[in-house]
Amino acid sequence: MDQFRPVTPGVPSSEGTPGGPALGELLRLSSRGDQGAFAALYDATSRRAFGLALRVVRDPAQAEEVTQEAFLEVWRTASRFDPDRGSAVAWLLTIVHRKAVDRVRSAEASSRRDVAYHQQNQPVDHDATAEAAEASLEARRVRGALENLTEVQREALELAYFGGYTHTEVATMLDLPVGTAKTRIRDGLIRLRDAMGVGR
Repeated sequence: MDQFRPVTPGVPSSEGTPGGPALGELLRLSSRGDQGAFAALYDATSRRAFGLALRVVRDPAQAEEVTQEAFLEVWRTASRFDPDRGSAVAWLLTIVHRKAVDRVRSAEASSRRDVAYHQQNQPVDHDATAEAAEASLEARRVRGALENLTEVQREALELAYFGGYTHTEVATMLDLPVGTAKTRIRDGLIRLRDAMGVGR
């Protein structure tokens, strides 16, 4: 009897299907723990089993694993084979097909989980509408606080902070000494801060 040998990947079934009773007998003997019978069963059917697995999973390495898992199940469950319900080869290939389909479904489920995980963990886009609304509210608060300033303070602050002018330029534009312009800007900022509640 030939030694038990691994399936040759990528080689289509070419050994033909031995007679049903012969395979059925090998399964019966395998169910009793006959390793020689199981090796003969494997040699007679492994290429065909691998070919079926490869057609389903489309990856030689995965097909090898599926074939190995299927033959392991055949070894464990050979006693369940019932020749009255079908041929030994059909029974064996049903196991191979089920294992291959399970492998494909498992891979698809894993891929779906990965996609779902990445979708759920994407950084949230900035909410431009909320940001604009908040900026608008803040601008209203600033305008309201500016109304509480004296006219000269408001004028100096608007030139310095909204106009972007330096203290010296503000002093020149308002025809004031630089020190006076700085004082108006400083006093205006203090009143503005108090009116907006900053630092409370």
